[in-house]
Amino acid sequence: MNRVTTTIPPVPRRWRPGGVALKRVLLAGIRRVLAHREAINRINVFPVADGDTGSNLAFTLSAVEQALLPLRLGNAGHLLRRAGDEAIDGARGNSGAILAQFLQGVGERLAGQSRLGLSELAAAVDLGASQARAAVAEPREGTILSVIAAFAAALRSAADSSDGDLRGAWSRAVASSRDALARTPDQLGVLRKAGVVDAGALGFVELLAGIEDYLQRGRIALVQSLAFQSDAGVLAEAAEPDASHRWCTECVLSADDIAREAVLAGLQTLDHSSLVLAGTREKLRVHAHVDEPQQLYELLARYGRVANCKADDMHAQQRATQSKLKVAVVTDSAADLPAAALEQLPLHLVPVRLNFGAQDYLDKVSLSASEFFRELRTNPVLPRTSQPPPGDFRRLFEFLLSHHDEVVYVGLSRAVSGTLQAGESAAQRSAPGRVHIVNSRTASCAQGLLAQKAAELAAQGLDAASIVASIEALVPQTALFAYVRDLSHVVRGGRLPRWTLPLTRWLHLAPIAAVGADGRLHLRSALRLSPDLPQRFAAWVLRRLTPAQRRGRVLVGHCDNRSEAQCVAAMLGAALGLSAVEVVPMGAAISAHAGPGTVLVSLLPEETAA
Repeated sequence: MNRVTTTIPPVPRRWRPGGVALKRVLLAGIRRVLAHREAINRINVFPVADGDTGSNLAFTLSAVEQALLPLRLGNAGHLLRRAGDEAIDGARGNSGAILAQFLQGVGERLAGQSRLGLSELAAAVDLGASQARAAVAEPREGTILSVIAAFAAALRSAADSSDGDLRGAWSRAVASSRDALARTPDQLGVLRKAGVVDAGALGFVELLAGIEDYLQRGRIALVQSLAFQSDAGVLAEAAEPDASHRWCTECVLSADDIAREAVLAGLQTLDHSSLVLAGTREKLRVHAHVDEPQQLYELLARYGRVANCKADDMHAQQRATQSKLKVAVVTDSAADLPAAALEQLPLHLVPVRLNFGAQDYLDKVSLSASEFFRELRTNPVLPRTSQPPPGDFRRLFEFLLSHHDEVVYVGLSRAVSGTLQAGESAAQRSAPGRVHIVNSRTASCAQGLLAQKAAELAAQGLDAASIVASIEALVPQTALFAYVRDLSHVVRGGRLPRWTLPLTRWLHLAPIAAVGADGRLHLRSALRLSPDLPQRFAAWVLRRLTPAQRRGRVLVGHCDNRSEAQCVAAMLGAALGLSAVEVVPMGAAISAHAGPGTVLVSLLPEETAA
């Protein structure tokens, strides 16, 4: 019996795709970039060696993919316009913003085109290339801009000299792009020194190559995984970190008619680098490297509505790219811990969101503890917190997984917030089995101590399973006690019942709260408000410590009340035989609920041998 084989024919020579076919083409290119994001991350040295270009391009294109998948648009131009709009909304990083502007320009030129031919596509790519270059405040050769320009020039030349063979013209243009990619080390010294090509440019070539594969082989390219053939190398030790700015900052500016030149002029008053303005007259994605993210957001608010703010710590990213450790640890900004832990350990932070009315902030990124209380004293609008969206976790998880085997996330108690669930959702989408979640069943300094311990174990070279087992064994023994001078914030946030507020005010008491085994805050006692409150609180805590807690670590936190916190720390240190007990300000994620004057003590027990 003869075996019958079925083959899927390649795209016809005189192909003029409509919307449905064009969607398949774009998905093939996008999926190739998604598959190669880690290899792209590993060669990222420009403009900053923060190792996240592949992740940023993947996030940008994932936004396009998710928007296009359910669409059944027959009009190719409408599909491309939608792709450009979604890319602007989802753009991440310098290269992501540039690619988004390129796609926006292509979609703008082809908005009314039902089917695409070679000449129409070449003209649209020309516009996209010019808009991408115009979006960059200081364009450099040897980057994604050079490769986009080479691709546009080759496609235009093919359109001028061919008989409309889109498939052949595309292949020749991709070959020109590869040549331009190979020349990028000759154009940028940092690439030549590191022995790599530009990461953003490589990502663009992979997008084109995925599309080319579809044009050559048809739909089978959508389902087959492709071996990565680049010889671009790995991140070299010669790549020096750019210490000029700390935060890779992005947001979306929206208005009926954005005055781009006025926005650009305003931004020139800030100390910044790597500025990209990508978008339309109604919506602008702003990307910049700065030291003060909130200054950027507040300046942009003069020109319209600011949303989708994010800021990545490039110093932490650079440390991750050079790390040889198996595991990285993540926590959220509800964890309060010493700044040195974040600087010296494989520990990364996802900020909780909060707002005072229309003004949005990123906890511990665009709003420090002191700035929060200054705003609290002057703003008539009370603050509100919200959990980080899953996308914030997913972006960090995927970046870290490009440089580590596994990630452990030590999260805020599930019983009081949806933050842990957001991390779990992101973990399932990022890399199931490689991201491990620990419910700390606590918050603030207690959560911080657990996250710090996890990072110390990671620094010792332990694997994720061992770290998770150790931290989960410590969770039920970790204690958190706090006295609250004003219960109004706690009650308003639903952490304690309403009847406690008038009662404690009438009796002139400072309630003492503790986190229970259920991960919730419970009223445990109360002390008379008096000058010796810190000493009596410290004595109350000492009477309730287990032997393991007495031999463990202590961390004291405060809400704009350092003097009383230092008094508590000194008394605990003397009683427990500790040379010093560290005192840290509590971030806005906790302070918004605890209220001014709160002092908190957390104790991590001594870890017992298994």
